Amino acid sequence: MKRLLLSALCAAALAGCADHEAEQRAQAAALAAQQQQASEKLAAQFDAAYTAQNWDLARAHGSALIDQYPDTPAAQKIKPQYDDAKVKSDTAREERRLAGLWNYNQVMIGKGAQVSASIMSRAPLDTDGSGKQQSVQLVFRDHPEWKQSAYLVLKAGDFPCLKGCKVKVSVDDGKPRAMDAWRPDTDEAIAMFITDYKGLWKLAAHARSLKIEFPVKSGGTQTAEFETGGLDSAQMPGWDPGK
Repeated sequence: MKRLLLSALCAAALAGCADHEAEQRAQAAALAAQQQQASEKLAAQFDAAYTAQNWDLARAHGSALIDQYPDTPAAQKIKPQYDDAKVKSDTAREERRLAGLWNYNQVMIGKGAQVSASIMSRAPLDTDGSGKQQSVQLVFRDHPEWKQSAYLVLKAGDFPCLKGCKVKVSVDDGKPRAMDAWRPDTDEAIAMFITDYKGLWKLAAHARSLKIEFPVKSGGTQTAEFETGGLDSAQMPGWDPGK
């Protein structure tokens, strides 16, 4: 009797094990099917964003697919395009950042509308002997009465250039070139005009970075770097960016 009971218990245990393994296989198959479906949905979203050249959205969908379902066929399929989307997304973000550094303005002054494009220096400088606290502004201006001009503006300190001086301008870490500059005899603004405003505009329009070394009244020189790569020349229709 005991033997029969033991045999029955063993048979029940084996059947239970078999049922548990079958249940586990069924659950694994269901999970794999869910992952496959989800990965294919993300892949379709990635493909749509990539085709539309929406690089940021393509990057987001691709990242979600590869992070969550790295071993699926869908993830392996999009990998080359995902790498491309990441590069283009980074490029687009950098272009937007550079474009956002510029400020365009149009105001009525005197006998007409003044149009201007301005940008702040990348880092603060010591323009008055008190330490690196002040940024420098580069402005391109167009006015029907005062015509076109380009100048630097200080928030503190001054330019020792009432009788004229030289600035050194370099493009993308290239060799510096000297340009004539002068400070108007006025206290309305601490500004120094660069004589070859057309030449400076062309450099800014085609450079990723523009550096201007200028003298300061407190002594010596300072070099302001401007990340000009995002300049939108169309905002200044009277200025020819040239080649």
